[in-house]
Amino acid sequence: MALPSAHDVALAAERRAAARLLLAHPLVTSSGPHSDTFPLVRRHADWLAQRFQQVFGYRLLVEATYARLFKAGLGPGSGHRLERPSTGTPFTPRTYSYLALALSVLVTAPEQLLLSRLVSDLRAAAVDAGIEITDIGRQAERRTLAAALRQLVDWGVLTETEGQVSAVAEERAGEALLTVDREIARAVVAGPLAQSRDGSDLVRRAADPGFGGPRTYVRRRLVETPVVHLDDLTDAEREWLRTRQRREAQAFSELLGLEAEIRAEGIALVDPEGDLTDLHLPGTGTVAQAALLLLERLVARLRPADPGHPATGGRLVIGVAVPDGLLRELLDEIVGEYGRRSNWQRGHLEDRVGFLAAVLDLLVRMRLMAPVGPVRADGHGVPDGYEESAADGRAVTDVSGARGQDRTKGGWILLAAGARYATTVAVKPPGDPSPADPSPADHSLGDQFPAPSESAPTSATSASAATPMSVADDPSKEPPR
Repeated sequence: MALPSAHDVALAAERRAAARLLLAHPLVTSSGPHSDTFPLVRRHADWLAQRFQQVFGYRLLVEATYARLFKAGLGPGSGHRLERPSTGTPFTPRTYSYLALALSVLVTAPEQLLLSRLVSDLRAAAVDAGIEITDIGRQAERRTLAAALRQLVDWGVLTETEGQVSAVAEERAGEALLTVDREIARAVVAGPLAQSRDGSDLVRRAADPGFGGPRTYVRRRLVETPVVHLDDLTDAEREWLRTRQRREAQAFSELLGLEAEIRAEGIALVDPEGDLTDLHLPGTGTVAQAALLLLERLVARLRPADPGHPATGGRLVIGVAVPDGLLRELLDEIVGEYGRRSNWQRGHLEDRVGFLAAVLDLLVRMRLMAPVGPVRADGHGVPDGYEESAADGRAVTDVSGARGQDRTKGGWILLAAGARYATTVAVKPPGDPSPADPSPADHSLGDQFPAPSESAPTSATSASAATPMSVADDPSKEPPR
C-alpha cells in the first residue's frame, strides 16, 4: 500500500486543525482570538461542511468574516453552560434572559448604537415578552446585565467602539458606543425556536438526531461529553455502537485526532493535546483539587469485589451507590489534612455545604458521579417517536441495575470512569516557596478527560469485549492503549 504524500499529510493536518477549532469554538470570527486558524476554515469550508453534516448532523455556515457550527443538544441535563470569565460563576436563568432579550434587539438594530439605547430597547423587548425586569437599577441586576452584554462582545456580536459594556454595572451607569454585527447576532441562536412550545420542548427537539437516529446521536455523545457509560444509551444506540466501535474510533482519530479508550462499561475519547476541553480534571484551584482527592477516596472505599462483563459471565458494574453521610465525612477529612496547608479558598473551608456542592457539580459534569435518577437506557430524555429498541429484537448488553441505585432513597452514584483517576499529594514544607497544591501524579486516561459542553470532545460507550474500567480497577495502573 502506497504511503500518503507530503501534500496529503499536510492537507489532512489542516482539515483536522480546522475541525478541532470549530468543535471547541462553534463561533469563530476573522478578527477574534482564533483569527490565525480562521483562514483554514474558509479554505476547507466545503469539506468541513460535508463531514460535520455526515458524521454529526451539524450544519456549518462559513461567511467572509465568521464561521458558525450549529451543534445540536444531547437532551436534559447535558447542556453546556456559560460562565463569567472573571469568576467562573455559571450564568443564571436571569443572565440567559438578558442574553436572549439583547439578541432579539440586536438582529434589527442599527450598525451603531449607544449602550443606554440598547438597555432601553432591551426593556421594551422584555415588556413585549412578558418578562419582569423593573429592578434593573439594583447593583446585582446591573452586573447580571453586564455579564450578558460581555458575552456578546466575546462572541463578536458587539464591538466596544468607545467605552465598555461594563459601564452598565456602575452605580451611575456610564455610556458607551457599540458597533453591532447583525449577521453574527442572527447566527448565534441554534435551535428550533419557532417549533418549540417552551424551554423543555426546545431541549427535547434540539436533541432529536432526525434521520441519523442512533448513529448520529451516539457520535454526538462521544465527542461532546467526557465519558459515556453503557446506560447513557438506548438499546438501539448500544447495539449500533457495539458493532462499529473500532471503525468509529479510527474515524475520530482521523477527523479530530482523538484516541478511543474502550472499556466494558463505556468509552472515552481522549485528546492527547488537551485543548479540546473547557473542563479540567485534574485541574488547578480548590474545587478541582478537592474533587480529585474525594474521588480517590470514594474509589478506594466503594470498589466492588467482582465486576466484569456479561459476555464473559461477569457482573457489569457501571456505578455504585454512595452511603449517606460518606461524602461529607470524606470532605471533612480532606480539608483537615490538606485544606489549610494548601491555602485553599477560605470561603470554601468555612462553607462545607457549598464546598461539597461545588465539588459534586464538577464531578457530575465530568460524568464521574451522578445523582440517583433515571437514565437514557430507561427512556429518559428520548424524543417522541425515536428508535429505542435494537432492530430485529437483537440481544444487547443488559444494563438494568448496573448503576446500583435505589431510586426510592435518592443520593449519589460513583460511576465507573472515576476509577481512572489516582493522586499523589505533596504538601510543601515550611519556608518552601514552591506550589503546594495536591496534584495528580498519574491520570490513566492521559492529561485529562475532555469535557462536556458545547466545545469539548470526549467519550463513548459500550464494549462487549473490552477490559472493565469500573470502580474495581486499580486506578493507579496505566490502561492498555
